Parts: sequence; structure tokens; C-alpha cells
Amino acid sequence: MKKVLLFLSTLLTGFTFGQTADCSELFISEYVEGWSNNKALEIYNPTANSIDLSQYFVARYNNGSTSNTSGATASIAIQLTGTIAPYSTHVGVLDKRDPMGTGQEAPVWDDLQAKADEFYCPVYADSYAFYWNGNDAVVLAKGSATDIANAVVVDIFGKIGQDPGTAWTSAFPYNGPGDIVTADHSMIRKATIKKGETNVLLSFFDPLLEYDSIPAVVDIGGQLFGNWESLGVHTCDCEPASVDEEMLESVRVYPNPTNGVVYVKNIASFDNIEITNALGQSVYSSSTNGKTVMSVDLSASKGVYFVRLTNAQGEQVSKRVVVK
Repeated sequence: MKKVLLFLSTLLTGFTFGQTADCSELFISEYVEGWSNNKALEIYNPTANSIDLSQYFVARYNNGSTSNTSGATASIAIQLTGTIAPYSTHVGVLDKRDPMGTGQEAPVWDDLQAKADEFYCPVYADSYAFYWNGNDAVVLAKGSATDIANAVVVDIFGKIGQDPGTAWTSAFPYNGPGDIVTADHSMIRKATIKKGETNVLLSFFDPLLEYDSIPAVVDIGGQLFGNWESLGVHTCDCEPASVDEEMLESVRVYPNPTNGVVYVKNIASFDNIEITNALGQSVYSSSTNGKTVMSVDLSASKGVYFVRLTNAQGEQVSKRVVVK
């Protein structure tokens, strides 16, 4: 990766950056900013090789901060651990697991803890890298968390140097009037994105350009549930085709994301269709009856749904759809 030094006094991030080829470097595939301490970051490996995560770290630039000199490097960044397999994910979750914790020490919900490959930043004073609130820039970089000046940016969520207030929104300039899309939300990278954003001089951050936004917590029958079932699995066009490519590619689910009604097309060769919500609960099940196209109204609740089609041989095709 070619490094380009930044000599810009107004943006002292200390990073170097350069161009990254498609499907050649890790990137952020999902960002979770849930209520209280429910914070998580999913990182995706779009390559055919396993990658040692100890070569990477996550840094948080809070409230418009532009320089690691605003605090000790150890406070803004945390080194990652583990290995990430080809075309797989690593889910990092904020390390708050004391069931008796309250206030700032309130525990991460059990179902989000279950998604974790690793926990990070148990003590805020030591590192606040995982304590984002929907208005902070989060950076994935290659290098040492104690030597940011020689680290290389591989992805940025948000915009370093911009404080959007409560959160980034859906309307330009993305920090003004519009729907809040980053605070109390999960941001899922679109399947068409094959590399991270490496430009620290980004003019603006459009959160919906590369991500789909869903509520991090959903109310089902008066009970609150975490909306992070999609964590741990990422769909990306970098992944090589499987043996079921022809069958998988023939099925179309649209529009995606949708505001409610979703159409499932080219399903005549399948016998049954089932749609489950983020909790794995079945919300729709039916025989296809030889139809080519079926429509289903999913407007009752926003979130991630999974459309599963099964043929007479028991072979299945699964597609994800986001309801906004």
C-alpha cells in the first residue's frame, strides 16, 4: 500500500493513508451504537487469506477532535486481537460485562455479548476507543496504537474533525435537519462496498452512501430487543461464488432497503418461502405455489429480515433485506 504523508496543519490526525484496491484490505462492515453500553464494531476480511488482527487497531476521534495530541494515544486507540479468516468477520464489543453494573458501568446486553469475538476497552480512562455515541469518527488502521504517526488508515466511519452534534443525519450536510441514522442505530455496510474509506480529508460523511441504517433496539409487543442478529455475518461482493451461485443469483429481493413491501422474484423453482426477523422469529411462511414473484408487507417493524427459499431437494437460498 503506497503511503502518502499528510502535511496539513489544520488536520493533525497523525495518520498516513493511500489508495486501497478492491477486496485487498480489512474494512468496517457493521457499526452498532445501541442504548447505554451496547457498542460493537464488525470488521470484514474481503481477502482469500487469514489476517492477523494484532497488526490493526481501532481509534475514536470524539466530538470533532482532529488530533491524537488532544489526549494520550493509549486513550483514543485500542489494538485488536485474534485472527480473521478469509471472507469472515471479527466482532468487537465494548467490555462491560458486570451484571451488577449500573450507570456508566451498565452491562452490555446478553445477546450482544453472545455476538462478540473479543471484548475491548473495559476501563474508559485506559482507552475510550469503543465508547462512541453516534457522533464520533471511528478509524480502523494498520499499525501500532502507540505509534499512530506511522499507522495507515484502512477505513473511516464518520468524518474526522466534524462534530455533527447528536448524530449524523439523512439530509445534506448530514448533520442538520433529517432522520438520525447513526445514534441508537446499527449501520450495515452495503454488499457492493469492496474497500474502506481511506481519505482523512473527506469533504463530508454521507452515512447512507455506503451503509444501511436500522434501529439498534426494536420494540416487539412492548418488549425491547437488540437488533443485531446480522452481526457476525457480512454479505460482500468480494466473496467468491459458491456452488449455488446460479440458483442464488437468480433470486431477486427488491427494493432493498425497503420502506415496507418487499418483492421476491424468480422463485418458481422453489417450493416454500419463509421470512424471519432479526431475532430469528418467523414473520411469514408460505408455499410459493409455482409463482414467479411474491410480495410481502414487512412494514410492521423496521430492521433486518432474512428471506429463505427452499426447493424440493431441500436446497436453500437466503437473502437479507433491510426495512427502513
